[in-house]
Amino acid sequence: MERETAFVQKLVLCVLTVLSISRPLAAQLPFYTDDPAVTPTGVLHFEFFNEFDGLQSSEFPDLRQNTANFKINYGLQYRLELDLDFPYLSINRASGTASSAGWGDTDLGIKWNFYKASSRSWAPALGASFYVELPTGDERNGLGSGLIDYWMNLIAQKSFAEKTRINANFGFLFAGNTSTGAIGIQTKRGHVFTGGLSVLHDFTARLSLGTEVYGGVADTTGLGRTQLQVTVVIRFAPGRILAKLQRVKLSVFR
Repeated sequence: MERETAFVQKLVLCVLTVLSISRPLAAQLPFYTDDPAVTPTGVLHFEFFNEFDGLQSSEFPDLRQNTANFKINYGLQYRLELDLDFPYLSINRASGTASSAGWGDTDLGIKWNFYKASSRSWAPALGASFYVELPTGDERNGLGSGLIDYWMNLIAQKSFAEKTRINANFGFLFAGNTSTGAIGIQTKRGHVFTGGLSVLHDFTARLSLGTEVYGGVADTTGLGRTQLQVTVVIRFAPGRILAKLQRVKLSVFR
C-alpha cells in the first residue's frame, strides 16, 4: 500500500511538471476514432479525460468500470508525433467478488500526418499511427491483457463546412487485443479489425459537440467478440474537455 501511494505521489508530481512546461492546445475529443492532426514540432502536450462505463450483464461479475486516462504527446519534425498513454482503472464487481483498481497497460505510439487538407482540393487530410501496448497492468485482477499489442491505424478527416468535420479510421491489430480492463475485444490469438466514424461540430468558439460510432471484430471464430459502441461528447471552451456524456456499448460474444 505504501509503495502504491508513493508511486501515485510521484506520478502526480510528474503530471504537474508536464503541465507546467506544456503549451495549451485545442484537444481532440476523447474518442476511439482518432484525427490526423499532430502536436507541433517541439511542443509537449498533456491530455487527461475520465470515462465511466456501466457494463453489460454479459460482463458479469464486472458491473462498472472507471478509466482515468493520461496522455502525453511530443511533436517531431516532418509532422510526426510521439505518444505515451496510460490509464488508471477501477473495476467494480458484484457482491462476493473482489473489485480491483490500479494502472492498466501502457501504450507507446507514433503518428504521422502525411497529407494536409487544402481548401483548393476535396481530398481529406490523411494520417497513420502505429502503437505498441505493453502489458503493465495486473492481468490477474483484470487490469491488463497480459499481451503485447501491435496496432496500425489509418486516419482520414474531411471538413464539410467551416465548423463541421468528420473523421474515419480503419485499424488492424496484428497481435494482442483491444481490451482496456473489462472493455474491448479480448482475443488471445488471431487478428482484430477496427473501424470508427466521428463527427464534430463547433456551435460557438466555446461549445463543441461530437458523436462517434466505433466497432471491432476478431477474425478468428470462437476467440473473441464483435463490439459496437456509440459515444456522445460535449466540450466547453477550446482545449478543455468537460464531460463524456454517454457511451452505449453493444457486444456480441462467442
